[in-house]
Amino acid sequence: MGDTGPAVPHAVPGQEPTPMPRLALYALVVCALAVTAAVVSFVSGSWLGVIWVLLAGLSSNMAWYYIRRAKITEASQS
Repeated sequence: MGDTGPAVPHAVPGQEPTPMPRLALYALVVCALAVTAAVVSFVSGSWLGVIWVLLAGLSSNMAWYYIRRAKITEASQS
């Protein structure tokens, strides 16, 4: 008979979803917690929420960096 294709159904490169890097996931969790802390802080009337907003921005940028770095690394390996 002929070739029936790959034995594994998801063996086509670039078709399977890539898992999120662990550091990016941690950064997203920190971002969500910082946003929550900022909202609680501002609602209670404290200006300390400004620090939480800055931390949320930093952790958001870290998450994007780690996600982008993982995509670039994966693209260069295949």
